[in-house]
Amino acid sequence: MRERIEELREKRERARLGGGQDRIDAQHDRGKRTARERIDYLVDDGTFTEIDRFRTHRNSKFGMDETRPPGDGVVTGYGDVNGRTTFVFAHDFTVFGGSLGEVFAEKVTKLMDRAVEAGAPVVGLNDSAGARIQEGVASLAGFGEVFRRNTEASGVVPQISVVMGPCAGGAVYSPALTDFTVMVEDTSHMFITGPDVIETVTGEQVGFEELGGARAHAGTSGVAHAAVSDEESALDRVALLLSYLPQNNVEDPPRVEPFDDPERADEALESIVPDEPQKPYDMTDVIGRVVDEESFTQTHERFAANIVCGFGRLDGHAVGVVANQPRVNAGTLDIEAAEKAARFVRTCDAFNVPILTFVDVPGFMPGTDQEHGGIIRHGAKLLYAYSEATVPLLTVITRKAYGGAYDVMASKHLGADVNYAWPTAEIAVMGPQGAVNVLYDDELDEADDPEALRAELVAEYREEFANPYTAADRGYVDDVIEPTETRPRLVRDLEVHRGKREDRPAKKHGNIPL
Repeated sequence: MRERIEELREKRERARLGGGQDRIDAQHDRGKRTARERIDYLVDDGTFTEIDRFRTHRNSKFGMDETRPPGDGVVTGYGDVNGRTTFVFAHDFTVFGGSLGEVFAEKVTKLMDRAVEAGAPVVGLNDSAGARIQEGVASLAGFGEVFRRNTEASGVVPQISVVMGPCAGGAVYSPALTDFTVMVEDTSHMFITGPDVIETVTGEQVGFEELGGARAHAGTSGVAHAAVSDEESALDRVALLLSYLPQNNVEDPPRVEPFDDPERADEALESIVPDEPQKPYDMTDVIGRVVDEESFTQTHERFAANIVCGFGRLDGHAVGVVANQPRVNAGTLDIEAAEKAARFVRTCDAFNVPILTFVDVPGFMPGTDQEHGGIIRHGAKLLYAYSEATVPLLTVITRKAYGGAYDVMASKHLGADVNYAWPTAEIAVMGPQGAVNVLYDDELDEADDPEALRAELVAEYREEFANPYTAADRGYVDDVIEPTETRPRLVRDLEVHRGKREDRPAKKHGNIPL
């Protein structure tokens, strides 16, 4: 027995070393942790249970039979993240560059199947050269099996990807199918085709960072929900995101012990919205003063900044927050903002996270680029997402809510449960300037002083129509409230509506305008 135990220990040590100490040192020289070091940092001490530690590849071609490192380039298992069970797989770049082969894929899909059965989140730590060329179509089949598991698990258990090195070709689609993707600046890259191929095919010269670095995907493409400075920050972001999400789609999000007075009335809210309708302000100041102190965390912060998405808490309960950002393009909705918000709303709805919406939107972005780019179709995604949602929907109109954008931003007409307006709210078909130009075109043409008349008519229109009281009279707004009342009212409303249940018509699934 003693000999067998020693043999087991030797095999475990070999598995721990992956591709060997030299390759571990090379990984460290690149400023990167190994797969096991990343898992050790993410999960609670002493809780990780590895599975399939001793599996090896089956390929005997191209010299592959000369080395069969245990684990085959990926570490899989489960542990606790802040006391909650989480399934984790981590690519081991020290073994065949973390490339995916048949056994590698079998390990990952087995883990994902078990996660769904257990009803627990899946976290993927990606650092891979992509498909293992030596295994040919078997590696492509392996990717397909992983993609199918991503799709089947979508909306069932939370899935979070962290890109901590290269991620190219077909490998990029697994992170793209998950709920959140975090990238590490300077060391991680994602692209379908690399710089060399692009130059060969198109003649365009582009570097790795410019093409598919963390900053490019966090700010330009929107592929990454966050770009952080180092691996530790990336893994911390995973733990933070998981803290707002339930284990699966039939559980409620975890509640933290309340640390902020639910009746807190922040008088600073009374002066945040400027008296001048065209003057911008930062909507995150409003959000931060309404939700529990220091509980708000943005997602997709660098992408489509004219709309804000993120998680916060009300009296310890997790909420998703969607808000127009007047500081960027006056908070107008464009293609990217609509897609960003629609995806976030659907993620919250899938995992029973109530949605709090702050509205200050003058409309949809005009222009041929937007129209030809499909703003109608993309804007419909956000409309669809809110209409489809069955979680509690709480909405606060702080200032402008004009035209179709009023409808789209979680209006009562899409099924919102609670809709409030501040006294500064302007709810109308269009802004006063545009409305006056349409309604009084002839009078303005004939006036001796058209600008003076226009100013007078704008003031009259704003007084009579661009206010919250007409909507309140119709019941489209439940109440007009003082800004200082916002937090206490929302806390009580959330408590009332947390048990919300809706019966919808039976169907296979809807057909969102993708």
